[in-house]
Amino acid sequence: MREASHLDRECFDTTDGEIALINLNSARLRAWGRFYCDPLRAGIAEGVLEAEQLTAQFAGDVMALDRLQSMTEHLARSDAASPRTALIEAQVASMLHRFSEAGGHLERARIGGAPSVDVERLQLNIDQACGINLDAALKKRRAAAERTGRLEELVALGALLADLGRFEDADETYRKALLQYRDVSPFPVAWVCFQLGALWGELVDEPQVVRAEPWYRKAVACLPCYVTARVHLAEILAGGGQIVEAKAVLAPALASGDPEVHWRLGDMLTEEGRHAEADVALEMARSGFEALLTRHVLAFADHGAEFYAGSGNDARRALELARINLANRPTVRAFQDAYRMAINAAEATIADDILAAAAKQWGHTAAFRRSALAQLRAAGTEGAPAW
Repeated sequence: MREASHLDRECFDTTDGEIALINLNSARLRAWGRFYCDPLRAGIAEGVLEAEQLTAQFAGDVMALDRLQSMTEHLARSDAASPRTALIEAQVASMLHRFSEAGGHLERARIGGAPSVDVERLQLNIDQACGINLDAALKKRRAAAERTGRLEELVALGALLADLGRFEDADETYRKALLQYRDVSPFPVAWVCFQLGALWGELVDEPQVVRAEPWYRKAVACLPCYVTARVHLAEILAGGGQIVEAKAVLAPALASGDPEVHWRLGDMLTEEGRHAEADVALEMARSGFEALLTRHVLAFADHGAEFYAGSGNDARRALELARINLANRPTVRAFQDAYRMAINAAEATIADDILAAAAKQWGHTAAFRRSALAQLRAAGTEGAPAW
């Protein structure tokens, strides 16, 4: 009973989220200062990477990706042959969803003698992101979670279970991560709460917003700067007709630079009949997405596709981006998204090819069998709905 009440609390016994963000920004600036003084010193670049990764993930600062790319370019000029440089390059490339490039860097790191535990951990992340060797990945994830009990290992296991369509198991794993967490940083707690929200609001076959909304609220309560959590919570509220509250939730995220914030605001303004203001917001979203896609197309192809399939009102651009994402990481979800974009773009032949490729690659798996693609495959694609 005590455990249940712990998870039911609005927030957890962690450092105030606004103070944590200030501390993170200070640590990030100090890390960069040390890097400029001595970039090759052990642990310096790794500190920059950790701080910038948190800044991108939680504060929605998309420029963090550009800063990390410049850091790896500097390391490559200064110490190209080092396995440490190769490992950092692999980590940044993976963050940018450049998984093929990440694999090349990782192989260099392995050959150069980088710590095997670091190489194997990143290889597992890449395999999971691309839907490769998932049965083997599940065994390794379970073993690591049972061996260490660390939140990071449990979250990775939960994410993989969700990818495999084992949603209740994923829910249990995420909850276990929260129950076992003993630190005071709000970042991991907000991360797990967001994962639980996304699990029930985005990943399940039929979204269950009643289960998702409280977790998004907890994520925002623990970490008010959490842009993506605010976006998802605002989307649920707007979908339920609570436009005023949805806009209030979204407002603090407008300064982040994340184009999805302007996208969702534009949708809300449209609902209110404020079409001129909505057009401005959606144009800002379009401009923001195109700027990101120009610099980091693989990292934002999936989000860009969703925008253009909806309020961006460009079905062909949506299909183009969905196919880029599918080629980069051919997961069941990527196949399903690309099929949906092809149908919406009235590209029936392309849709049929995508469905056939999905069945060939994933047809033997439980994740595919429970997907909408499997239902379409079984029924035939004639008259398939425009999702």
